Amino acid sequence: MTDTDRTGTSTAGTSPAGTSPGGASAAVTGNDRPAPHPAPASAVTDLRRVGANPDYWYPVARSRSVRRGRVRATSFAGERIALFRGRSGTVHALEDRCAHRQVPLSMGVVEGETLRCCYHAWAYRGDGRISQIPYLAKGDRRPPRGVRGYPVREAYGLVFVFPGDPARAAGTPLPELPAFGSPRYLTLTYARTVRCHYSFMHENLLDMNHQFLHRGVVGRLHPQLLDHRTDARSVEARYLFTHTGGKRNRGASLLAAEGIGGGDSRDVMTIRTEYPYQTLDLVPENAERPAFRLWVAYVPEDAEQRRCHTYGLLMIEKPRIPAALHLARPLIRRFTERVFAEDRMAVEAEQRAWDEQGEDRNQEVFSLILDVREVLRSNGVPLGAGPRAAGCGLAGGCEGR
Repeated sequence: MTDTDRTGTSTAGTSPAGTSPGGASAAVTGNDRPAPHPAPASAVTDLRRVGANPDYWYPVARSRSVRRGRVRATSFAGERIALFRGRSGTVHALEDRCAHRQVPLSMGVVEGETLRCCYHAWAYRGDGRISQIPYLAKGDRRPPRGVRGYPVREAYGLVFVFPGDPARAAGTPLPELPAFGSPRYLTLTYARTVRCHYSFMHENLLDMNHQFLHRGVVGRLHPQLLDHRTDARSVEARYLFTHTGGKRNRGASLLAAEGIGGGDSRDVMTIRTEYPYQTLDLVPENAERPAFRLWVAYVPEDAEQRRCHTYGLLMIEKPRIPAALHLARPLIRRFTERVFAEDRMAVEAEQRAWDEQGEDRNQEVFSLILDVREVLRSNGVPLGAGPRAAGCGLAGGCEGR
């Protein structure tokens, strides 16, 4: 993963040719203080004013929530989207407004592979073009071509849309999750709205120094940063976790493959922000594979991007007796939901502070978090330059506005 000498010092990853680095990687040894970061907070753009780059695949719904012959409303960064599944089983994604009177198409009716507006029955194909206006006469005014259609794909039990430039969709891969669907792992899916800028979520997962927040669930945990590296699009960190005492939730022990009794474990946790997604792998001491793997995406919902929908896939290694995991599943889910609730409490409090102060007054000292902020900042887009701007000029994209 990283080039590491005997002291545990990491060598920073290099930036790809032709790109600027996402941030300088600090060398960290054990409990040494991180090296000072070169960029003072006042010299850079406030990260909470940076929008998510729309030129990636983002999950906007669980596949099972988009039923055949039905339509569902969702959104990305203030752009309302109507998802519908046609008779063939294919999911389509359209801008959620009728080109006629702007009534949401998510209120409409699915007929075969078309979506018909509930108001005047204008019908739209899956690409957003109008296929029928029932009462259109020969002498009537020329109608608009339609509304914006989004590239859409299904994978991992989720519906992904590409809200940016559709010409880039085919060349942009979906995230790779080799553990999903593997007979070795069972996957739990999470989908929750969190009232904060997506960057707070990236920071929360990557900075494992906040374990005091979870002391009532996991007991006393000592996280030691072993090494980390940064390049133009990613930040990766490895921690050594030691359970040093206190009561540990039974679900936590089961999730970490330590059995009911738990114990003073030593686990290596690798967390990676690979823009715009995040992953976490936990490998118990002396284990060959991760006890669990987490993939997560934070999808902004509103135009100001102060609210995001979190989609998580938690892939848990199956024990030798598969039935044991199914018995443990309720305990694991209860544990993860409680941890998530505590994290949500913290990041939403951070967002409220930003709203009250009108700016980011964070006094961050951890070089790892300063690095991930630079990755998010340099790969993001200015707020207001999101999917609506990206769609203009496309077939049916901006006509009739």
